[in-house]
Amino acid sequence: MNERKDLVLDANILIREVFGSQIERLLKIHEEVVAFYSPEICFVDAGRRITAIAARGNVDLAASLLRLDRLEQIVRVVYRSDYEALETTASDRIRSRDISDWPIVATWLLLDAPLWTEDRDFFGCGIATWTTNNVELYLKSA
Repeated sequence: MNERKDLVLDANILIREVFGSQIERLLKIHEEVVAFYSPEICFVDAGRRITAIAARGNVDLAASLLRLDRLEQIVRVVYRSDYEALETTASDRIRSRDISDWPIVATWLLLDAPLWTEDRDFFGCGIATWTTNNVELYLKSA
């Protein structure tokens, strides 16, 4: 039997799930062998972005936020107190791209787990990343 794996999710993956992507299906299929994590700031950011998207279109805000909340049953929240000691190291890695992403880098450093993202700011920073179109390769290898 393979060893349990970890995977960090970026806010854009959480948002994709809320708006109908098959992310939750992948999470549920693999949750027995893969532990999913996301820093709390990603849930906060996703909530803000979902609210903005709902304000612009024909999207049920309450249902969308409920769907985001449901993800916390599968995706473990990593709190700032867990990763804040890594802020300097994480900021140094992401400084030339988007310094506001340091909590995600710090979570990656804390867990030593790859990152599932569509954000190109993480590419080339020495962070192991998976995009949605390839993440199933990682998940199936667990």
